[in-house]
Amino acid sequence: METFKAGFKTRFIAGLLVTVPLLITASFLWWLFNFIDGLLAPIYAHFLGFHLPGLGFLSAILLVFLAGAVATNVVGQRLLAWAEGLLQRIPIVKSVYFAVKQLVDAFSPGSRGAFKKFVMVEYPRPGTYSFGFLTEESILERGEGAREDLLAVYIPTNNLYLGEVVLFKKGEVYFPDLSVEEGVRVILSAGITTPSKISAKASP
Repeated sequence: METFKAGFKTRFIAGLLVTVPLLITASFLWWLFNFIDGLLAPIYAHFLGFHLPGLGFLSAILLVFLAGAVATNVVGQRLLAWAEGLLQRIPIVKSVYFAVKQLVDAFSPGSRGAFKKFVMVEYPRPGTYSFGFLTEESILERGEGAREDLLAVYIPTNNLYLGEVVLFKKGEVYFPDLSVEEGVRVILSAGITTPSKISAKASP
């Protein structure tokens, strides 16, 4: 009987570990589908006289594709720059739009503002290591010809989307053998996907 209970418990927990992530993912995708579909579905229902599930969702995908097609040609880029110029004149909208845009650009590999490297730094105190993302290199000029190379590192403090930007000396930043994508997974998994062995090199 004890063997049966132990076996049942083990298999039940294993089943939860398999089904719970699938159910959460499926629920999120279903919510996303209904949310996007619901944005345009009332418009189609008004003109067609009946509701056709999925039509609003497909239309939203088509609109995003067309927006991408426009943004990747010369005329579209000029139009986008003109629209951003207008948004820049609206105080509250300007702050929200450009903050979100910079955040999205940070995760785009082809963007100039994307995260460059996944790094490790001794932070917030010596002997304690934190993961972060290299964002930019800077030169600190302290007068009388004194110059120092610094690396700007974004350190997530609340999941991935909130954090701090800290400037480190080059020798204080370590580069583990993990890509930016792998680093994002480590942060989002709360460290669960951290490799058992990390090889890291200090910046020259």
